[in-house]
Amino acid sequence: MTPKTLKDIINYGATTYGEQAAYRYKVRKEIAKKTYLEVQRDSMAVSRMVEKLGMKGRHIAILGTTTYEWIISFFGVTNSASVAVPIDVQLPVDDICELLERADVEMLIYDELRKDVAAAVKEKCPRIQCLISMQAEEATEGVLSLHRLLEENQGNYDTDIDPEQLCVILFTSGTTGKSKGVMLCHRNLTDNATVLDYKFPVGMVAMTLLPINHVYCLTMDIIKGLYIGVTSCINDSIMRVQKNMKLFQPEMVLLVPLVIESIYAKLKAAGGMMPKKMVAKAAFGGNLKYICSGGAYLNPDYVDKFAEYGITILQGYGMTECSPVISSNLPWDSRKGSVGKLLPNCQAKVVDEEIWVKGSSVMMGYYKMPEETAEALEDGWLKTGDLGYVDEDDFIYITGRKKNLIILANGENVSPEEIENQLSVQELIKEILVREKDAVIEAEIFPDYEYAKKKRIKDVKEKLQELIDEYNESTTVYKRIHSLVVRETEFDKTTAKKIKRF
Repeated sequence: MTPKTLKDIINYGATTYGEQAAYRYKVRKEIAKKTYLEVQRDSMAVSRMVEKLGMKGRHIAILGTTTYEWIISFFGVTNSASVAVPIDVQLPVDDICELLERADVEMLIYDELRKDVAAAVKEKCPRIQCLISMQAEEATEGVLSLHRLLEENQGNYDTDIDPEQLCVILFTSGTTGKSKGVMLCHRNLTDNATVLDYKFPVGMVAMTLLPINHVYCLTMDIIKGLYIGVTSCINDSIMRVQKNMKLFQPEMVLLVPLVIESIYAKLKAAGGMMPKKMVAKAAFGGNLKYICSGGAYLNPDYVDKFAEYGITILQGYGMTECSPVISSNLPWDSRKGSVGKLLPNCQAKVVDEEIWVKGSSVMMGYYKMPEETAEALEDGWLKTGDLGYVDEDDFIYITGRKKNLIILANGENVSPEEIENQLSVQELIKEILVREKDAVIEAEIFPDYEYAKKKRIKDVKEKLQELIDEYNESTTVYKRIHSLVVRETEFDKTTAKKIKRF
């Protein structure tokens, strides 16, 4: 059976993997386990709950960190032919309320850590008729208990779902401009999760580290994980990642480049005389074999650096508007410097240096934003905004972002990402942003002050200028950096760990 909807994914997992652990997570000092059959049972209970509350077919928001309750709520909503609206748990109250209104949300399932939102919704979101707490043991005035509703709504559930119908509205965490509500249908997500076989063994242990409201985690960690028979271990806190790595001993994790770079710095600092593979075993629990990188561009040098520690990095490329994966490197089919080979359900072409893609994972459009939708889609082709090229074997190479392109007074075009990637390999440079200022190129850098202290670098700005001078000598005249700004603090970032450019 080829899955066409998220309901098919859940049913396939229950039939194929049954009593195998789908999820493991901590409950106080114990480790809880949920099987594939329990995921099916509990998500059906949520679907029954949605219909009983008169919310079938409505827009239902889910707000919280990665938990089992979040996951079954998501599948319960989508598999009742309703629309899930995952919301970034880190956003301020007013921003969340604005997104709830923009997405026409009528029910909110929330984690108690954001009970401030539940309180605000009663005043600011008149459309929302129903509030459900993921943790509350009993219903209180105006708020229902998810646990109690699960108990009350046990039983089989089935309803017809068109693979082309709206399934999810996901708000982008863009580095510039207003976030857009990306509309994805069941086929978008299902095809993206199932079309490429990584040949990972059934029962492989993974650990979820990325925010679950972002499509990279949602599709590749959660949906694909359930399809290929992964046992996913839920990390309960960013502060306890290393401790949980040792506890769950994952074989695979999904990470964004900023985290990969940070991990490498710590591995290198912890090295000393110990063999690199032993350092990695101590840091990651002993079993880590694969890191899947996505969300932004990763300097390919890190693939070689992690290989020395016995870990394979598989770099991919995607965007929310494509559900999200467009291309991926594979353990047996990769090309250094590329962001992977096109997925089998995806075509690509280059128009004026911009990569356009087409396929069954391309979004339906932006919710209630017809002008932005028309700008992004042309005859079914998604304009990615990324500059680059596709080689004869369908491997994609990214050189920069179209909207970030610096156009100098002499007419030359400069990709800031190209310069950032070249300079970020320097250990003194922790974060860098390149831009145009006064008709020339400026670099703003947040140095690695710990590294500077360790290496006894007294004048950090002077040393950074030396690195820039070396870069300038090796590059063409119009790409040279003419001014330097040194930061004392990190750049502001989106929750996907991308630097906010403007």
